[in-house]
Amino acid sequence: MTLTHDLLIDGKGVPARSGRTTRDLTPHTGEVYATVAAAGPEDVTLAVDAAEAVFRVWAAVSPYARRAILLKAADLLDARREQAAELMAGEVAGTRGWAYFNVTLAANMLREAAAAVTAPQGEVLAAQETGALGLAVREPVGVVAAFSPWNAPVILGVRAVAAPLAAGNTVVLKPSEDAPLACGLFIADVLRDAGLPDGVLNVITNDPADAPVIAEALIADLRVRAVNFTGSTSVGRVIGTTAAQFLKPAVLELGGKNAVIVLADADVDYAVDAAVFAAFMNSGQICMSADRILVHASLAEEFTAKFAAKVVTLPSGHPGEPTTVIGPLISPAAAARVAALVEDAVARGATVLTGGGAPDGAHHPATVLTHLPEDADLYHAEAFGPVCVIDTFATDDEAIAKANHTDNGLTCGILTENGTHGLRVARRIRTGIVHVNDQSVGDEPQAPFGGVKSSGYGRFGGRWGIEAFTNTRWVTLATQHAHYPF
Repeated sequence: MTLTHDLLIDGKGVPARSGRTTRDLTPHTGEVYATVAAAGPEDVTLAVDAAEAVFRVWAAVSPYARRAILLKAADLLDARREQAAELMAGEVAGTRGWAYFNVTLAANMLREAAAAVTAPQGEVLAAQETGALGLAVREPVGVVAAFSPWNAPVILGVRAVAAPLAAGNTVVLKPSEDAPLACGLFIADVLRDAGLPDGVLNVITNDPADAPVIAEALIADLRVRAVNFTGSTSVGRVIGTTAAQFLKPAVLELGGKNAVIVLADADVDYAVDAAVFAAFMNSGQICMSADRILVHASLAEEFTAKFAAKVVTLPSGHPGEPTTVIGPLISPAAAARVAALVEDAVARGATVLTGGGAPDGAHHPATVLTHLPEDADLYHAEAFGPVCVIDTFATDDEAIAKANHTDNGLTCGILTENGTHGLRVARRIRTGIVHVNDQSVGDEPQAPFGGVKSSGYGRFGGRWGIEAFTNTRWVTLATQHAHYPF
């Protein structure tokens, strides 16, 4: 049975003013999973109307009441993990394990946001005048435009709204056209059932062809005061440029071209397990996925043989099977794109150790390459699929140079049994995140998450998330009359 959903504006499900709808497809079958309203710019205006109307009321709600709502939402989300798994399987071909991980981390994000509500949000300043008190206080910015992607829909849908709501803002959320339920309407339902007042969170769904118009209408609305975007670097550039045109701050969490570095003092078996996870979790469709495995030459032969052998054994197939690791990609077009990257790499001299070949619809096999030349498209492009490249190095300097040879700078893993050695290397890696003796895919709700260079700017997590969606205001209080020169 096909699901149907309207827009969520001011706490009510409403159709698009035009009456238009759009289809939400299941990746591996192409069947219609859901039909959702296809908003136009006029619907964006209505959603911002609702968010603006309740902003002052929500901002004035006591921190303890806001915290209680977020904590209840976390518990509700935990309780609805099976519903989340069904939505993720239907919309993005997410495996059950990946869905459960999404729910667990997203629920903890809500709990961390709840904790941040009552954390100190300001400073007492030294004042120039005798008897004066200076304060630097944090205040919510107003209406936040939030954009959530499809690949980790529950995690990133929650991340799009948790910190803005905790800080006292209202939100208009535009979820991905590939997962409007899992990364938008489902999360809004959880928060509404937890007691979030009407209008505080509004959800706009749209047809893929209308995405640029909807995004521009949302960011351009003068009542929207900040932008929160997670997605590809190419779209992030457009979002960031549009926000800059209207002098609005933006948090941009974009793509990666991440490396896992296996140093000479690494445990090879552990490094193989870690690197396989980094490259192939969620079929490589994670911004933190390892496209590149850089291995010290002394370990290269053993590591490569064991790595390729493990990749061959990764179960692939239907996302509903509990053992599946390599499931379908988000669409047949995505699988074709990955296959084209591999084909180009091979044509330019790369060697396929396992995988490759033509995709089967949205399915692409787990693929490992070596000897990738710099003129191959895959050398620079984010794979965002079940593909990785093994390369070797002889010295730390060479490994660092190779890891940094990318426009992106999101995350990196450094595998070593010598923490001091690993930390020395980590300090020279130009990424927003680096994990010593662990792989590249790691996210904790209390930590500052984000990248540098073309991987974006701004940080989520803990106090950094609150700071991203608040303004700092200087307030003074004079406890005695001042003297003026005239």
